[in-house]
Amino acid sequence: MSDYLIRATAADAQIRAFAVNSRDMVETARSRHNLSPVVTAALGRLMTGAVMMGSMLKGEKDILTLQVNGDGPVGGLTVTADSHGNVKGYANAPQAMMPPNAIGKLDVGGVIGNGYLTVIKDMGMKEPYSSQVALQTGEIGDDLTYYFAASEQIPSCVALGILMEKNNTVKQAGGFIVQLMPFAQEEIITRLEEKIAGIDSVTNMLDEGNTPEQILELLLGDMGLEITEKTPVQFKCNCTRERVKKVLVSLGRKELEDLIAEGEDVKLHCHFCNKDYGFTIEELKKLVMNGE
Repeated sequence: MSDYLIRATAADAQIRAFAVNSRDMVETARSRHNLSPVVTAALGRLMTGAVMMGSMLKGEKDILTLQVNGDGPVGGLTVTADSHGNVKGYANAPQAMMPPNAIGKLDVGGVIGNGYLTVIKDMGMKEPYSSQVALQTGEIGDDLTYYFAASEQIPSCVALGILMEKNNTVKQAGGFIVQLMPFAQEEIITRLEEKIAGIDSVTNMLDEGNTPEQILELLLGDMGLEITEKTPVQFKCNCTRERVKKVLVSLGRKELEDLIAEGEDVKLHCHFCNKDYGFTIEELKKLVMNGE
């Protein structure tokens, strides 16, 4: 198991926690979309947060979508995750660049700018649940922390880190989410706050080779940490030629006939995995003829 996520509890279930190693997942996204280093960090953080939040979903078919829209060079990021450790995402401007920030790090907040984070949960109801909060820093971790407090009333700490190699591939990626349950006692709250304040950055912990288990051990090891689940995670897009064909059919007979009349093959593009699906005029005619 390369990339994986763990769920855990601590302090007699007064705390719940998630931690993930997402290096391969983020590297796949970087490679598929040819992302610049700073956009790799931005999209990688959002994907890492989303795959942990996806594991919080209760239904087998529930889907979580995170959208970040800002006035910075990248424009926006969209990520979708399910409850089985699968995640996919894309950036509006994959090659956006930004000078390093004041401490010489990749300026994720700068490339995103001011804007909004939208969280959409499709849980099979008539309408998906949707909540929007203003971006606090654009650094993703801070913004997800604020979302949990403002929209779900769950005190949380979200830490996300992406470390790049000099050749611009992903060296390390991962993060954690630690949350206080409503019945958490004051003593536990104080101990957790002190622990988080004194902990090293998640990027440094990853760079030192710490696994998700070791990261949570550093955070919660003296508070009765109990790991309850371990799940593989991956970048996975569920687009297929058949799915794309259904999109064409959904356009309706007249629209398909108009496309045929233009006399050119049709190419449909999947934003999530950057894959193109081509359909010839003959294939379009068959769709009309079969009434598929």
